[in-house]
Amino acid sequence: MSLPKYSEYKDSGVAWLGEVPQHWEVAPYKHFVDIHNGADHKKIEQADGFPVIGSGGPFAFASEFLYDGESVLLGRKGTIDKPLYIVGKFWTVDTMYWTKISPDAFGKFAYYVALTIPFTYYSTNTALPSMTKGALSAHAIARPPLDEQTAIATFLDRETAKIDELIAEQEKLIALLAEKRQATISHAVTKGLNPDAPMKDSGVAWLGEVPAHWSVIPLKRAIVLQRGHDLAADVREPGTVPVVSSGGVIGWNNKVQAKGPGVVTGRYGTIGQFVFVPEDYWPLNTTLYSVQMYENFAKFLWFMLQSLSALFVMNSVKSAVPGVDRNDVHPLPIALPPREEQAVISVFLETETARLDALTAVATRGIALLKERRSALISAAVTGKIDVRHLVETEAA
Repeated sequence: MSLPKYSEYKDSGVAWLGEVPQHWEVAPYKHFVDIHNGADHKKIEQADGFPVIGSGGPFAFASEFLYDGESVLLGRKGTIDKPLYIVGKFWTVDTMYWTKISPDAFGKFAYYVALTIPFTYYSTNTALPSMTKGALSAHAIARPPLDEQTAIATFLDRETAKIDELIAEQEKLIALLAEKRQATISHAVTKGLNPDAPMKDSGVAWLGEVPAHWSVIPLKRAIVLQRGHDLAADVREPGTVPVVSSGGVIGWNNKVQAKGPGVVTGRYGTIGQFVFVPEDYWPLNTTLYSVQMYENFAKFLWFMLQSLSALFVMNSVKSAVPGVDRNDVHPLPIALPPREEQAVISVFLETETARLDALTAVATRGIALLKERRSALISAAVTGKIDVRHLVETEAA
C-alpha cells in the first residue's frame, strides 16, 4: 500500500527524526506523559484483585493499585524495549515505569511513539539494560495536533491489527508444522514405513503395536549415553573440532573427546533436544553424548531419540535439581528395527523433515518481514513521513 506524504516539511533538528510536517512541533516525550516509578508488589500480592504488570504483561494480582486510567508502561531495568499500553486499575513492578497521559496528548499515540524510542542508545548498563526517567522524559519526538494524534493512532490500531493477524496465522502454521514433524518421526521410528507389515504388541502402552520383526529393548541396548566433559572457553585452543552443547555447536577446539558420528542431548538447561554430530567432537559437561551405538545406524538413533523428547523432559524433573540422569533414561523401552531398515527410515525422515523445516523457515522469515513492516509503519506514521488522516476520515465517512 502506497501512502501519501504531507505537502510541507521542515527540518526537525533531530538526527533520527529528520524532516517532520511543517505544522508539527518537536518536543520532549515528557510533554506527552508524566513518568513515575513502579513499586514492589510482594507485600500486596494475592490470589485475585488488580493486575500486577511486568515487562511481559500481567503475571499476578494485588490488593491495591498504583493508578486507575490510561497509561503507557516503560521498562526501567531488564527488558526495556517492550512498552505496554493499559487502561484501568493496575499495579506495575519496580523494574517498570508507569505514566500519566498529558491532557493534550492521545494515549494510544503516546504508546506508538514509545515503540520507536531507541532504547539501546539510551541504555545505561550493558549487563542489565537500564533506562533513566531523565532519558525517557527528554527523548525528542514529533508532536502533531491532538486530532491528528487521534487519527494516526486509529490508523495504526487498524493496520497493526491486520499485521498481527497475519503473524498469528504464520505462528499457527509453524506450530502445526512442528506437530507434523514430531508425528512423522514418531510414527516412522515406532511403526516403520510398510503399512502392510505384520505387527505385534510391544507390551508398552505408549509404544502400542510395532512391526513383528522389530526388537523391543531398553534404550541402553541400542545406545549408551555418558556425561560430557569440562572445557571452559578460556582454555580452548584454536582448531577445527566442534565444541557441542545441548543447542548445537558453540565453539571450536583442537582436541577430540568423542568420535563421530554421535548424538548429544542436554543434561541441564535445554532438555529434550538432540543434536546429530557427523564428525569427531567435544561434548560439554552439561550434555549427555553417545559412547556406544552397537553397530546401529547413528542417524536413526538420532531420530528415535527425538521421539522420546517428552520422556527425557519428564525424567529431568524427578529430582530437586532438574536434569537428565542417564540411569533414568537408559531403561526406557524402544522399538528397534534391523540396521538395513534403520538406514531406509533415516533417509525417508531426512527428506520429510527437510521439507517441513523448509516450510517452517519460510513462515519464520514471513513473520520477520511482517514485524519489520509493522515497525516501519509505526515509525513512518508517528514521525510524519506518511499522511494517514484521509484514510481514517474516508473509513469514518
